[in-house]
Amino acid sequence: MSKKLKKTNAARILDGLGIGYEIKTYPVDESDLSAVHVAQVTGLDIETIFKTLVARGDKTGIIMAVIGGGEELDLKALAKASGNKSVEMIALKELLPLTGYIRGGCSPLGAKKNYPVFLDSRALAQEKISISAGLRGMQLVLAPQDLIRAVNATVVEGLICPQ
Repeated sequence: MSKKLKKTNAARILDGLGIGYEIKTYPVDESDLSAVHVAQVTGLDIETIFKTLVARGDKTGIIMAVIGGGEELDLKALAKASGNKSVEMIALKELLPLTGYIRGGCSPLGAKKNYPVFLDSRALAQEKISISAGLRGMQLVLAPQDLIRAVNATVVEGLICPQ
């Protein structure tokens, strides 16, 4: 899988589950941590890059949403899917203490706690998707069904804002 790359917690979790993946590394641009930039520097199609967003539900507490890198999260849809009346994005300063990850390197795998993960159904249209490996500059490429199994994700249709 990796030659001499340092394994992240996310990669070790996949190894432990016997799930195959590929690691893609890329140079980090601190001024542009967007998925569009990741697509440009890795050569991956933006349709296959998924970002992990962390939110807080009024009933369930912390939850994660995994959506297309070029998309915007529909908070009402996430609230409905997660059994909350309302959901709001966490403050950036809360990301590291809650997950152990920093902006641009947040993975649905290997966070400090196993938060509920909600995956946008568009991921299922892809043979492989790319998610953060838990470090800026490193992506994990795997089958969406393998991610679902690894994090016990709930697949949600309409998790993104209509265009």
